[in-house]
Amino acid sequence: MSEYIPMSRSGYAKLQAELNQLEDVEMPKIAKRIAEARAEGDLKENAEYHGARESQGMMQAKINMLRDKLGRAQIVDTSTLPKDTVAFGATVVVKDLEFGDNETFVLVGAGDENYDEGKILITSPLAQGLVGKKIGEKVEIDVPAGTMKFKVLEIRYEE
Repeated sequence: MSEYIPMSRSGYAKLQAELNQLEDVEMPKIAKRIAEARAEGDLKENAEYHGARESQGMMQAKINMLRDKLGRAQIVDTSTLPKDTVAFGATVVVKDLEFGDNETFVLVGAGDENYDEGKILITSPLAQGLVGKKIGEKVEIDVPAGTMKFKVLEIRYEE
């Protein structure tokens, strides 16, 4: 999996801060819990020890995932992108052709996603279906829930 992951500088910084928190604060806490549980004696039936080891494994998996994302990150400068087509960093207003309502999406990279605010990952099926479209174009996007049909009404980029 060597594909790059587009992201903004702020998204990169957010992921880096999360990684630092996990490595420098959370993992030492778990290591301390393991040491304390180990000191209690028999590890075979020590629920605290097994719980701490499980937490350590899950934390390490998250750390590895964050390191991978950061290692494959590519910081995107939206000022160099064409302003008349949908691309990374665009705010896109679309009309849902099935329900008739307008929806607004912001295409962001890892670390910036917030689905409640309409900030969707550029790598998501919905965002990939919108990339390259221009105002007035209609698009059909296959998503896990079915096919969504939109008309692009507006494309803007925040400065």
